[in-house]
Amino acid sequence: MAEPSSATLSGARVGIGVSPGTAFGPVVQVAPPVRPPAGEPAAADPEAALVRIKAAFEGVAQDLTARAATADDTAQQILTATALIARDKGLIKAATKHLSAGKGPAAAVDAAVEDYAAQFTALGGYFAERVTDLRDVGSRALARLLGVPAPGIPPFSVPSVVVAEDLAPAETATLDRSLVVAIVTQAGGRTSHTAILAAQMGIPAVVQLPGATRIAPGTPIAVDGDTGEVTLNPTAQYVEDLVVRRRRRTAALVGSHGPGVTRDGHPVALLANIGGVEDAVQAAALDVEGVGLFRTEFVFLSSERAPTVAEQAEIYRQVLTPFGRRRVVVRTLDAGADKPLAFANLGPEENPALGRRGLRLSAERPDLLDSQLEALAIAARDTGADVRVMAPMVATAEEAAWFSRRVKENGLPKSGVMIEVPGAALRAEHVLAEVDFASLGTNDLAQYTMAADRMQGELSDLLDPWQPAVLDVIALACRGAAVTGTPIGVCGEAGGDPLLALVLVGLGVSSLSMAPSKVGIVRFALSLHSLPECQRLASLARDARTARDALDVVRAEARTGLTEIL
Repeated sequence: MAEPSSATLSGARVGIGVSPGTAFGPVVQVAPPVRPPAGEPAAADPEAALVRIKAAFEGVAQDLTARAATADDTAQQILTATALIARDKGLIKAATKHLSAGKGPAAAVDAAVEDYAAQFTALGGYFAERVTDLRDVGSRALARLLGVPAPGIPPFSVPSVVVAEDLAPAETATLDRSLVVAIVTQAGGRTSHTAILAAQMGIPAVVQLPGATRIAPGTPIAVDGDTGEVTLNPTAQYVEDLVVRRRRRTAALVGSHGPGVTRDGHPVALLANIGGVEDAVQAAALDVEGVGLFRTEFVFLSSERAPTVAEQAEIYRQVLTPFGRRRVVVRTLDAGADKPLAFANLGPEENPALGRRGLRLSAERPDLLDSQLEALAIAARDTGADVRVMAPMVATAEEAAWFSRRVKENGLPKSGVMIEVPGAALRAEHVLAEVDFASLGTNDLAQYTMAADRMQGELSDLLDPWQPAVLDVIALACRGAAVTGTPIGVCGEAGGDPLLALVLVGLGVSSLSMAPSKVGIVRFALSLHSLPECQRLASLARDARTARDALDVVRAEARTGLTEIL
């Protein structure tokens, strides 16, 4: 189907809301990627051209590294990982091949990047997730080669809505929050870097909006990050209604504080997802009950060698200290063939998303796991923190028992597992009998349940956590947790959706972890509904025929005090 032109794209269009909130402002279109000039002649001196290409990639890497040095933790991890792509020797090798085949320098770089992009897409998983980063690196290298401005967001001074085909992490991570009121992309998905960073920064965002790149710069638009609705040239009344709703929401959340609890007093711990020290400091200053997911990958992904126990312990101390006696749930290294480490490369795999990642890497390299657990035990002892350690990608009771034993042998009192493999949910009664707690990773659980790559934006409908089949799998896991008396939480993106949070509590979830910016609205939603009401909403959602039906019925049956501010 042909893409609509900016002339026909008017009124309301619906994409996928991935970061809550509403905003209104003029459109700032992100400059398109730099392309090689048409008909570029072959390099007269291939060796000299290769020197220029190497310098261009290294310049990109240095620029990204410099940005990372001043970014917060989540952005820092992404920028550092992108800089590593720019220094990938395989890119230079591929560019050399294309130079030798008679291409000009810019065409050689472009072809090398596309060669890699095709390989990453075929590999799936983490590699497919990096295709946007890879093409951004290539475009920046081309800009340096051609002596033109780098691609990205043009300068602007008025609070605006940033619109793009798909924002590269390097762009999203360094947005000026005082000027960017919302983000809209034509591509992307629910768990893309744009979605995660926007939620982390508290910027309303919509992805998968048809025709987004055809909206003329300067066009006033209204963005609803909850419903995914984007309205072009909205009427004055519509904007006023938006402002009123935003004020009503702000007023409602002013009184939302303290521990999470339903209207009839059922406790639901509200926790933060964090990725590093700065995230920890910021989240600890907020009204959260602790951390439900501390991603430890940043300690490892930028290292050429395995970090020592002492190096890890110092970082963990800095993360734990701000939370005092509040719980901190730590996920052990979630890496492997789909997130390769320079010091733990297990070799290529046909399907890395289903390969030796997470706990499966730990089984191959138990030294990495034991050093991490030893460091966490030291940090816990030094800070007196309530540390709980969980493993990613657990599929069987045997794996859960193996992990729990190693946790206890290293002096840590509480072991847990991530439920993100449907097999673990199906056998939850046996898996959870081996550990002290569990957490549902709804992003991966949806991808594996629906056989849909979470980075494939076109499959976002299948990845919708409102899919009744996904809710059924969650219900099975919660049933197993009830049998064993094991607390089970959610640390995927679903936990930050206030309507879905009600459903999850109704299914049996006892804690919800999310981007800190989402805690207030979830706390408010819980305060309006009793546990029996949540259980009824959960039953209605599971009985629905489609994901949209599930959302609609819950929205219709939830209390208006919540729905009127969503």
